Amino acid sequence: MRRMDVLAPSMPISRAAGMEAMYRSRLPHSLDDLVGPDHGTIQLPLHVAWSGLTAMDLDRPRQCMSFYRTVLHEGQRDDLTAYLNHDLLVGQWPVLRNLVSPAITKVWEAAFPELIEERTTS
Repeated sequence: MRRMDVLAPSMPISRAAGMEAMYRSRLPHSLDDLVGPDHGTIQLPLHVAWSGLTAMDLDRPRQCMSFYRTVLHEGQRDDLTAYLNHDLLVGQWPVLRNLVSPAITKVWEAAFPELIEERTTS
């Protein structure tokens, strides 16, 4: 058998599928891994918050939501576990899920069904 017969040409993936794969690779193993702060002003590193507001006060609801949105979009796995807090994420998820990209919502809810359960029981 020739080498070309063994290697099938790869199918291009959609942008949405590529984004989902990227966000899936960043997921924590468990929501319990999210041990970030639950109050106070937090300064995000430049690789996460590279423009605009980089220090946000978690005690101010709008800033807290913006903080979570930024970390979910731009953070790597270590950033997610260091900056996100389990209880804050679960509590904010019903609103936050509409502020992040559909790819993030799909990936997080598929990996952590408790986010959906919390939303439907709240």
